[in-house]
Amino acid sequence: MMLPWKQLLLMSSPECLDSGSFHGPRWRMEPGDLFIPVDSMEEEATLTCDAKGIPPPQYRWSLNGTLINLELDHRRRLSGGNLIIRSLDRYQDGGRYQCTAYNTIGAVLSRRASLQFAYLDHFKLHTRSAVSVREGQGVVLLCGTPTSSGDLSYSWVFNEYPYFVQQDNRRFVSQETGNLYIAKVEPSDVGNYTCVVMNSITKSKVHSSPTSLVLRKDGVMGEYEPKIEVNFPDTVPAAKGSVVTLECFALGNPVPEITWKRANGVPFPSKVKMKYSNAVLEIPSFQQDDTGGYECVAENKMGKNIATGRLAFHAKPQWIQTMRDTALAIEERLHWECRANGKPKPSYNWLKNGQVLITEERVYVDNGVLLISSLNLSDAGMYQCVAENKYGVIYFSTELMVLGMVAFIHFLNIV
Repeated sequence: MMLPWKQLLLMSSPECLDSGSFHGPRWRMEPGDLFIPVDSMEEEATLTCDAKGIPPPQYRWSLNGTLINLELDHRRRLSGGNLIIRSLDRYQDGGRYQCTAYNTIGAVLSRRASLQFAYLDHFKLHTRSAVSVREGQGVVLLCGTPTSSGDLSYSWVFNEYPYFVQQDNRRFVSQETGNLYIAKVEPSDVGNYTCVVMNSITKSKVHSSPTSLVLRKDGVMGEYEPKIEVNFPDTVPAAKGSVVTLECFALGNPVPEITWKRANGVPFPSKVKMKYSNAVLEIPSFQQDDTGGYECVAENKMGKNIATGRLAFHAKPQWIQTMRDTALAIEERLHWECRANGKPKPSYNWLKNGQVLITEERVYVDNGVLLISSLNLSDAGMYQCVAENKYGVIYFSTELMVLGMVAFIHFLNIV
């Protein structure tokens, strides 16, 4: 029966050829990112790590590039390859974790996984000054978001709970700033306003002190042209497949009308949605075709105001060319090449048993290419190609077996 080449050992003695099948670690489960609510800190956090290999792999972990000494760490322990952390501390335990699986054949690094803590502090307790405006004037009420970690959502209570400000063409709550914008104040707007902030991960809510909105008694504000108060940046980075939202809202009398255009005149695809009287433009499943300039126009009979910005596409690396496990004889030449797409274009590193390879003597490393001339037994082991840009990093693992002459001749005979 034809045997796979992996049943050949790294050594050349004939007796080794029948001692079994050995191979380096291969990932079955790599760690994933964790976002832990601070109010559940008594619970344990588990970062998964599981690899197959013969002999069975062992494991070690690093935090922010520094090896974790589990013998001296009473809060962290291994269960199989999983790292379990108890008595969580948001100041000591947050960061980037990486698992290494290793056996006698070699070692491989896992993807880097982040452990973050979600929290939402309370507003500082202080009395907020009243905001005085004329009828017909526009106004911005500031939320003043407390320190936090995790996605936030905003709403405003009018006078007392549960009466929330209803958004329309005249009133808008920005989910970027948390502020409340009223394009043109009417007498019915007079009252107390409280900003409510919710953390989508912890589900906790905090309330600001109320802000009083009062009308001045020195007359009504005359009509004036729009002034855009909510705008998007000149360049907005947008990930492939993500949901992109652009906000645009203007103060003005009469209340301005919001419209959107693409800078190149191309019509919006049917997937694009307009919300809150066109104050929000939403693009689901963002793709490279959606890149380019976007224009928000706020207009009333007194004039118009235009805001522009550009959506820039980015994508983390994805493999388009990888390597196969390889068996070569001593003094043969190895040529491996890996390629990934991504935006911006990825850069490459090569690892041998978890250590970075650099060009020296017989080894040549450049832009996804690995060349090793005149192989020797010490070149055997686990290799990884690493492709990285500012939005992500990916690893691909493969094994190199270097055979002595007896083993190589035997290999030729059985294949």
